Amino acid sequence: MPVARAFRLSVLAASAALALGGCMQTTGPVAIAQPRSDLDAMAYGPPGAPQPVAVADNSGGGAISALRNSFAAAPRPMPVGYAAPMPAPARYDASYHLDAGDKLRVVVYGQEGLTNTYAIDAGGAITMPLIGAVPARGRTTAGLAGEIGARLRNGYIREPSVAVEIESYRPFFILGEVAAPGQYPYVPNMTVESAVAIAGGFSPRAKRDAVTVTHTEAGGAMRAIVPLGTPLSPGDTVLVGERWF
Repeated sequence: MPVARAFRLSVLAASAALALGGCMQTTGPVAIAQPRSDLDAMAYGPPGAPQPVAVADNSGGGAISALRNSFAAAPRPMPVGYAAPMPAPARYDASYHLDAGDKLRVVVYGQEGLTNTYAIDAGGAITMPLIGAVPARGRTTAGLAGEIGARLRNGYIREPSVAVEIESYRPFFILGEVAAPGQYPYVPNMTVESAVAIAGGFSPRAKRDAVTVTHTEAGGAMRAIVPLGTPLSPGDTVLVGERWF
């Protein structure tokens, strides 16, 4: 038995030596390139292309810059408590009739000495150089411009070009049961409710469902009881009554 075991061990050793000799004479394994899929090509580029190197983008271009630009272009939410700017109030209707207290901007093109701001006085007129007092009460801005042009054409300027616009309107008045009754500047598109707000709101004893408005035209005054949403005109007088209970 010991002889047989020794023989078997010698055979195994010889076989191992032959195997090692064959491995040393053969070449190493060869890597076979597998074809890349479309996704691989999109992610890593075509075969043989240089590998991308990560570089910090300090030039303002590239993906980082594009990302910044996309965030800058996207609309940002308004911060809490931020009030969007209100649109400028529309100018009053061109059919508006002028009266004392209105302030006008008169432009005579090419004549700086005549171009100025003029207030309509208590007599209903404006006073300009060269032509003196020009009646304005009851006229529209276009009608007043025509009258000024006609007077300048009469011995002063051959072909005057005149424009008139309203710089500010005559004030309105609010009386009765409000916190601060008095005279206030008129703002286009005002209502009775906004007039009460400008005067500080209703007093505790105010009648709040309707008020009395007095409107004055060239033909006379008109008085009516109106709801709070009624539009106001320049020069109107608002009277807030007292409730009985």
